[in-house]
Amino acid sequence: MSGTGERAPKALIAEDEPILRADLQSRLKTLWPELKIVGAAANGVEALAMFDIHRPAILFLDIEMPGLDGLQVAQQLSGRCHIVFITAYDSHAVAAFESGAIDYVLKPYDNSRLVLALRRLKERLVTAPTSMEELIQQFALNNKPKEYLRWIKASRGAEVDLILVQEVAYFQAEAKYTTVFTERRESIIRRSIKDLASELDPNAFWQIHRSTIVNVEAIESVTKGIDGVSVKLRRRPTRLPVSEAYRHLFRHM
Repeated sequence: MSGTGERAPKALIAEDEPILRADLQSRLKTLWPELKIVGAAANGVEALAMFDIHRPAILFLDIEMPGLDGLQVAQQLSGRCHIVFITAYDSHAVAAFESGAIDYVLKPYDNSRLVLALRRLKERLVTAPTSMEELIQQFALNNKPKEYLRWIKASRGAEVDLILVQEVAYFQAEAKYTTVFTERRESIIRRSIKDLASELDPNAFWQIHRSTIVNVEAIESVTKGIDGVSVKLRRRPTRLPVSEAYRHLFRHM
């Protein structure tokens, strides 16, 4: 079987975030039109059930899913299909994949990394799927889920606030500091947006501008118009612009 032959390979997607699941499916259709996507599972149990029905040659598999996680699914399907892992881990945490026996894509998705994974995948389709048990065990041991920021110490005049990260609506960078906006108040921290982005859960907080990170759960609506894309927040009278570099996050909203 090959990626360009008469017989199009079948693929299954397993990703628990609906927006990211639809985004990946859209990107795959654009980057590899011949690929036949036979299903999109929302968790590990669904992924195994769909695999038994469709027997795809390829599985795009999210590592962190409810019920059975991606590593547990991969252990059950080891040697039965070619797997591309989906992960929110930083690139330094995926050293176990760099041997080329299996591959990965980082989320939020980036076409350049996805193109590389697809190129390797097409080359690998002419061979039998690799047994991945040793690599999966290595990954599980050496790359435990990252501990994300849980609370922030922020100044508000002469007072110091201890703010739970989940209560933050958005972060806005200024010249020499960053403002933390919650439902009821605003506080100042002397940390850069870049530093915050590396410590916040990427599934819960999205950078939408070089100076703005927003809590996904705080978004009430998304507006797309001739002036660009913006988001309206639930409990703050605020509309935040989304820069062009981050508009792909809202493609399927």
